[in-house]
Amino acid sequence: MDIRIYYEDTDCGGMVYYANYLKFFERARTQYLEERGLSVAGLMKEDTTFVVVHAEVDYRSSAHYGDWLTIETVISDMTAASFTFSHVIRDRESHRVIVEGSARLAAINGKGKVKRLDKATVAMLKFFPARSG
Repeated sequence: MDIRIYYEDTDCGGMVYYANYLKFFERARTQYLEERGLSVAGLMKEDTTFVVVHAEVDYRSSAHYGDWLTIETVISDMTAASFTFSHVIRDRESHRVIVEGSARLAAINGKGKVKRLDKATVAMLKFFPARSG
């Protein structure tokens, strides 16, 4: 997934504000799921919501206003009720690594209780292994 850095994404020094990388990860995860036919809204209607239970971010270099970035997203681990997305954000032109990170998501129902991923969801996620976003 490619994103352009706008003024609103930057801090007073013109670099991408550190917390915005988590937002970029979220966008990439949503696109990853939807490309595999797993609409977040559709899952919610089926009483399944994904919540982040752990996140890590390693900042490697800076990105600036006007840059184009590419986010590569894969599922690197899966259990019966959770899965981990791994992300690498690179400068689109130079391929320089800007940020690496991951987020572990758990499936919960409308009452906030952890629930197993259904077989259809697992199959859709496993059908499309490690792919660049």
